[in-house]
Amino acid sequence: MSRFAFVLLCAFAAVAPSSHAQWDISGSAELEVRVFPENPAYSDQEDATFSPSGAIQPEFVYEWNDGGERLTFEPYLRIDAHDDERSHFDIREGSYLHLADTWDTTIGISRVFWGVTESVHLVDIVNQTDGPEDIDGEDKLGQPMLNLNWYHRSGDYSFFVLPGFRARTFPGDDARRRGPFPIDAHRVTYDSGAEKEHVDFAFRWFRTFGDWDVAVSDFYGTSREARLIPQIGMTGVHSLRPHYDIIHQIGAEVQYTKDAWLWKFEGISRTGHGDQFYAGVGGFEYTLYQVFESNADLGLLLEYQFDDRDDDGSAPFVVSDNDIFAGARLALNNEASTAILAGGLFDVDNHTVAVLVEAEHRLSDGWKAEFEARLFLHADNEDPMIAIHKDDSINFRLKYSF
Repeated sequence: MSRFAFVLLCAFAAVAPSSHAQWDISGSAELEVRVFPENPAYSDQEDATFSPSGAIQPEFVYEWNDGGERLTFEPYLRIDAHDDERSHFDIREGSYLHLADTWDTTIGISRVFWGVTESVHLVDIVNQTDGPEDIDGEDKLGQPMLNLNWYHRSGDYSFFVLPGFRARTFPGDDARRRGPFPIDAHRVTYDSGAEKEHVDFAFRWFRTFGDWDVAVSDFYGTSREARLIPQIGMTGVHSLRPHYDIIHQIGAEVQYTKDAWLWKFEGISRTGHGDQFYAGVGGFEYTLYQVFESNADLGLLLEYQFDDRDDDGSAPFVVSDNDIFAGARLALNNEASTAILAGGLFDVDNHTVAVLVEAEHRLSDGWKAEFEARLFLHADNEDPMIAIHKDDSINFRLKYSF
């Protein structure tokens, strides 16, 4: 993939006219320390309390034709002291963009985001999750694509051809947040005979109706979620093998904005993982402005998650099948752009509880401090979260943007 992006950028740079052209270089670099307060649950896991890492993500943009043509190259590199799989290089973006009055097209490696809810993004299926980065699924790998967007009064239409599948990355064999069995990512299997060369297709329609934002999406191709197949030896299960099925997923997004209220919903229907199943997440965010006669705004969040997929191994396991997320977002609206998000995920069936706290504070024009805590307060033996229940983490991050 890196060779593909390099050739693409060199080819377009060679033919791009120099008149009215402009280069721009930006990005970020960070130092991070993850603190694991508890000893690991499994004997072959790394037992270091402090796990440092560093990452850099520059972005190179070359524009010409008054901004109508654009080349973007955005590599990403992380070096982690203890997780070999978290030490990795990826091309988040390596693309050519052409802008016209009513349409645009992107060719190359890119990332797109679909979704409106806070706690989980069910419809966000184009890009693969960068698993070792974090367990929240927010970090994505770059995806080779041909994307055409057409903007019409009846809505925005997005078409995707996705050649080349990106297998999900997982924590290393001795890493934290690994689970009881290592995942053998070198023995991946696929439903399709084309394996990772299978060409996927996606479509999304979006339109605003007054206070309502509505989107419908369709995806056919290799699932971004893997089924983990137990590998059994003389002593029992010794590892898990990822298997990727061909699926068809239809998604819907609805967001309603009225005064201080923000109502959100995402839902999907999927075939290809056993019986057809449905999943959804919906709720609201209510904002209290200038709380206690200050400049601060406080947002109150509540969402319900459900997923009725079979638990017989025909579909990838899921944590959020009957859960409630409740939280609050505080923005101080000060010069340092201080913000705090705190929330908890509560399983209705078995009372598993997980808590997250995220905070950020700008130190200067380029420097920012970030804090994250992910704590598993209670995990039932029947809940998938039991696999990482001793992997509470507290993260400190110093980031420089340029």
